Amino acid sequence: MRKPRRAERPPADPEGKRRIQELIATRGGGHNADLVEDIIENALKLLRDVRHRGDVRVIQGAIRELRAAFRTFAPYAERRKVTIFGSARTQPDRPEYRQAVEFGHKMAAAGFMVITGAGPGIMQAGHEGAGPENSFGANIRLPWEQSANPVIVSDKKLVTFKYFFTRKLTFIRHSDALALFPGGFGTLDEGYEALTLMQTGKSQLMPLVLVDKPGGTFWKTWDKHVREHLLRNELISPDDLNLYQITDDTDQAVRWITRFFRNYHSSRFVKDLLVLRLRHVPSPSALAALNDDFADIVAGAPFQSIPATPEEREDEDNVELPRVAFGFNRKAYGRLRELIDRLNGL
Repeated sequence: MRKPRRAERPPADPEGKRRIQELIATRGGGHNADLVEDIIENALKLLRDVRHRGDVRVIQGAIRELRAAFRTFAPYAERRKVTIFGSARTQPDRPEYRQAVEFGHKMAAAGFMVITGAGPGIMQAGHEGAGPENSFGANIRLPWEQSANPVIVSDKKLVTFKYFFTRKLTFIRHSDALALFPGGFGTLDEGYEALTLMQTGKSQLMPLVLVDKPGGTFWKTWDKHVREHLLRNELISPDDLNLYQITDDTDQAVRWITRFFRNYHSSRFVKDLLVLRLRHVPSPSALAALNDDFADIVAGAPFQSIPATPEEREDEDNVELPRVAFGFNRKAYGRLRELIDRLNGL
């Protein structure tokens, strides 16, 4: 049986490439010109590849929204940020609302900025606690919610989205931690998406804290469902439970988030290595213990202390920090979260 032929790649267009480069030059050039060139080239391909006007409008809108969002967050790239999710329907007299105010205030005191969906309820509470100077809003246009909450509505750090997918990408892209208070479909959707992205390695690992009201069972009941139906039926692995934590104490939630960055700073893949940037280098005996205790997630090079790689130096990517690198199997992200906790305890 003959194999189907692969679609032929279109011939190179050096003249088109030259004209795109000239266009970029006439606009004064700027950051990442090679990537912008590729975006322009792909945009021109829409002229023949996508017929439906509505499909092209989705692409157009997504690019506009993401550009505006990244521009808004760029001046604050060096600040850690926590995103607060929760119900827009929670009233100010509810204990969950008061907790969200406390949590936002405590996270701001710990040096974090707060991102919320900019609506009422838990979102407004988080902004009230952090204050507008430490708040971002990622609003969504809905038929019944046309404006952001009064804390953030006039602030330059407010971005309004048409599409949920660009808004959700913005939350995850710019967050260093996530805190979920009780909420409805939207809150659960954000929680599951964050877990899925971390479980599959599509986002950086970060603290994900589920905050119940004092004595409450909202997240405890959710956790019971996860354990009795997903874990018991082997739809997730036991290590996946490491990706979230549950508390009804805002002080504990703040401790979990800040301690995640006690020693661990960030990570990236460089070829076959996962590079973990740290504040303190593990001792040789600690590295040996990591190679023993986490051998199940090593695929290739063992744990080793390394300097910044050439790729990181080229990108000016936290080159001053010490590093531990190893060949990660790229699937056991729950165990990787345990590894980060171990590094933070050294």
